Amino acid sequence: MQQLLFGVLTLFSFGFFAFNLRKISQNIHLGQALDRSDNKAERWRTMLLVALGQKKMFSRPIPALLHLALYSAFVITQIELIEILVDGLSGSHRFFQDSLGAFYTFMISFIELLSVLAFFGTLAFLARRNMLKLPRLNMKELAGWPTQDANLILIMEIVLIACIFTMNGADEAALQLKSKSGNGFLISSIVGPLFFGSIQDLHTLHLLEQIGWWGHIIMVYTFMNYLPYSKHLHIFMAFPNTYYSKLEPKGQFTNMQSVTNEVKLMLDPNADPYAAAPTDAAPARFGAKDVTDLTWKNLMDAYSCTECGRCTSACPANTTGKLLSPRKIMMDTRDRMVELGDFKRKNGPDAEDGKSLLGSYITEEELWACTSCNACVQECPVNIDPLSIIIDLRRFLVMEESKVPTELTGMLTNIENNGAPWQFAATERLNWANED
Repeated sequence: MQQLLFGVLTLFSFGFFAFNLRKISQNIHLGQALDRSDNKAERWRTMLLVALGQKKMFSRPIPALLHLALYSAFVITQIELIEILVDGLSGSHRFFQDSLGAFYTFMISFIELLSVLAFFGTLAFLARRNMLKLPRLNMKELAGWPTQDANLILIMEIVLIACIFTMNGADEAALQLKSKSGNGFLISSIVGPLFFGSIQDLHTLHLLEQIGWWGHIIMVYTFMNYLPYSKHLHIFMAFPNTYYSKLEPKGQFTNMQSVTNEVKLMLDPNADPYAAAPTDAAPARFGAKDVTDLTWKNLMDAYSCTECGRCTSACPANTTGKLLSPRKIMMDTRDRMVELGDFKRKNGPDAEDGKSLLGSYITEEELWACTSCNACVQECPVNIDPLSIIIDLRRFLVMEESKVPTELTGMLTNIENNGAPWQFAATERLNWANED
C-alpha cells in the first residue's frame, strides 16, 4: 500500500510540475524571436561561472556564503533523493548502503553537514529580512505576497531539514537500540541519541523514522510544485538564463533593422528608396508596449529574477529617490506575462485583455528616471538585463506616441537641426577656441 501511495504521489507531483513548466514555456514564447545560438563555448563558460559557480554573488561575501550553504545543500541533497525514490518504489530501506559501504556513509555525512549549514543560513536569511530589516529587502514593491513568498520558502527549508534529521536520527537510535552500533553518520549519530535516545521502543522509533521519511519526500514534492508560483524558480531558470546571456558589451544597444535601413537611405545619396522588396512590411510596432513586443529572453529574465534587489540598491536613480526600481521592472514584466498567458490560454491566442505592460504596470516616470548606466545589469547575480526592457518601452513612447520629457525635447531638436545637442550651428562650435 505504501509503495502504491508513493507511486501515485510521485506521478502526480512530476505530472503537475511538467504541466506548470509547459505553461512557463508558453509564456516565455509570447516574446519575439531572438537568436542567441552563437558562441556556444563562451555561453557554456558563462553559465558554469555565473549560475553554477555563483561568481557574481561574491561581490557581497556574507550573503554569498550564506547562499552558498543553501545552494550546495540543495544540489548535493538530490543524491539522497535518488535513494528515497528507489526505496519508495521498491519498498527497500537504504537501497545503496550495502553496495557502497564506507562511501555511502561519507556521502550521507556530507549531506548532513551541508544541511546543518543550510539550517543556519536559512535562519540568517530570515533574520536579515524580518529582524535586521535590510533596506533592499523591505522596499514597497515587496509588500504583501513577495515578502510572504520569501519567508514561506525559508520556513519550508527548515521543515525539510527537520524531516531529514528526524528520519536519520530515529533510524540511528533504532540501530543503536538493536545492535549498539548505528550507521555512523556524522550529524545523526549525535542527533539520534540526543533527541531519540530516551525512546526504548523500536516501533516508536520506526514510526518517527517513517514520519521523517514521508515528511521529507512530501516537502520535496511540495517545494518542487511551489517553485513555478514563486520567485525561487530561479533555482532552475538561472542556468538557461545565464547560458543565453547577452555577450556584447553592456553599453551596446540593439537597433531596429527597419530604422537602420531608413537612416542608411537618408545618409547614402546613391541609395534607391524603391529598391526594397515588395514583401518588406512595416514593423508592427516600434519598441515595446506589452510583453508580446519584448523578446523571449526578456521574458526568461523575468522568470529568473529572485527579487534580491541588488539591481535596485545599485541604481543611482533609485538611490536619489526617483521612482525607478529595476527589480520592480522585472517583477511587473513577470506579473504581466503570467496574466496575459493565462488570459490567452483561456480565451484564445488572438484574444486581447485591453491591458499592457506600459501603463497598466510600468509608468512613464519610472522609464525616464533611468540613466542607462547598466549598474543593474552589472549587479544581477544571474545576468538579467532590465535595461533592455526599459529602452524598448522608451523607444515605443518616443517613436510611436511622440512622448518625450520636455527636458529632452530641446536637445533632440538641436541634434536634428544642428547635429549636436547645443543650440548653435556646427560652424560655430570652435568659436570658443578663438577667444583670447
